[in-house]
Amino acid sequence: MSIDWTIIETAIPLLARGTVVTLQISVVAGILACMIGFTLGLAALSNIAALRWIVAAYVDFVRGTPLLIQVFLVFFALPVIGIRFDEIWAGIIALAFNTSAYIAETVRGGVGSVERGQTEAAKSIGMFRWQILTYILLPQALRPMVPPLTNELISMTKNTSLLSVISVYELTRAGQAIISVHFVPFEIYLLLALYYYALIKALSYLSRFIESRMPAL
Repeated sequence: MSIDWTIIETAIPLLARGTVVTLQISVVAGILACMIGFTLGLAALSNIAALRWIVAAYVDFVRGTPLLIQVFLVFFALPVIGIRFDEIWAGIIALAFNTSAYIAETVRGGVGSVERGQTEAAKSIGMFRWQILTYILLPQALRPMVPPLTNELISMTKNTSLLSVISVYELTRAGQAIISVHFVPFEIYLLLALYYYALIKALSYLSRFIESRMPAL
């Protein structure tokens, strides 16, 4: 079997355009996921039992259902009750919804792993709960949380490939469009694998760089 290099030359810029869309979706969804995830993670440490139950139910639902079904719920089911998003925003919301649950668990576990004696000591000198979280617990938990947090964001970037099922023109969808015209699955899927590999390696390097720059507490 010979590789069609002409198709590869044609595909490289088209896949690059899809990669840009993948990165744009990942950045927006990642920011939303971190905002929601940190909020939920801290809420899971609240003294309010109902709040903890709501967070636990949210996390349990997300972790217990496939991401693809969550994408379909946002894109196809929500319009039934009058909530409509275009395909890109539906994908962003579904990814943020999914990833925020895992980030919430990471935050809850990271903050909860800080020695309990420090919380008791802070209470003994009159610090409020929000002061303890802000000045005592979060600064110590943040650095250990960086690797699992970035792993979740990297997984989310790979999961953008599922958005091709709702016609988002990201990297995988770009490859499928080329295959539908030129019928060269081997070359295109090989290129897709290389694109994703390069993208994930770059994100992994960025994660290690950020971790190395964070001060040890």
